[in-house]
Amino acid sequence: MDRLVSMLRAAGDPTRLRLLLLLRQAELTVSELIEIVGQSQPRVSRHLKLLGEAGLVERFKEGSWVFCRAADRGIGAELGAAIAALADPASQEADRARLAHVRDTRAAAAAAYFKSNAAEWERIRALHAPEKDVEAAIARHLTAAPIRNFLDAGTGTGRMLELIAPHAARAVGIDVSPDMLAIARDRLLQSGIQNAQVRLGDTYRLPFSNGNVGAGFDVVLFHQVLHYLDDPGAAVAEAARVMAPGGKLLIADFASHREEFLREEFAHRRLGFSDREVEGWFAGAGLAGAGSETIAPKNEGEKLTVKLWLAAANAKAKKDAA
Repeated sequence: MDRLVSMLRAAGDPTRLRLLLLLRQAELTVSELIEIVGQSQPRVSRHLKLLGEAGLVERFKEGSWVFCRAADRGIGAELGAAIAALADPASQEADRARLAHVRDTRAAAAAAYFKSNAAEWERIRALHAPEKDVEAAIARHLTAAPIRNFLDAGTGTGRMLELIAPHAARAVGIDVSPDMLAIARDRLLQSGIQNAQVRLGDTYRLPFSNGNVGAGFDVVLFHQVLHYLDDPGAAVAEAARVMAPGGKLLIADFASHREEFLREEFAHRRLGFSDREVEGWFAGAGLAGAGSETIAPKNEGEKLTVKLWLAAANAKAKKDAA
């Protein structure tokens, strides 16, 4: 009872309620929250501290940035969901508009980076991880059984389509960057791959209907994509929506690290991920974790570890959304 009272007191302040509702919509830095709510850094930090002590909000540091998010497990998550359901949408319009502006600013920065680096992307990516080992592991996990429909979410230059499409009846790559898609289309043409296509699309709003028996993707891949996103869990949940029953999802990305230059020079939003974070995304999306594999650096100059996380969709048929 005391814990619940503490949570209610923490959420009862108008500013803290605004912060809680914002953090249920997106994972944000302290500076972004300051911009949205229009209050000083000490004041916002104090409110976040109280929300954190009450178990409603989680704070974690990555390099020089501090991220905040609403609790996604336990009574804190349940109470946050109940509060959000009761909140008047009209009272949140201004904060939502400012949140949209923050997201647009992020997207513009990422798009500018991709445009300026599209032709060099293969070279840049090769600096970060042992690609040959990563690709071999991805192929081993995804091609053990025939693939009907393959989705490469955030396809970039289309390398994963080139790798997996020969093992699939149909392959689709989605990316938000026309420059990347131009490179991917050229790659597929040069490789003679005819069962793959690329589309301009957002990983948060995939242009596909809900997955079901006879429809949907039986394999979905996020390859070095999620560390660019402000809300990776939402992208995973959207991928789960379009998966066929019993489908497989694989994330290939960096384990948690401290290489701040990747954020400053290469527009990385996140410095890798922990097992706990990824498992939380899977649970939130209704997927069952199916193991992981670690691919450690081999050379002295390489500092980043790549991890593969696997999950499976429920084998039972999903109902279409109304």
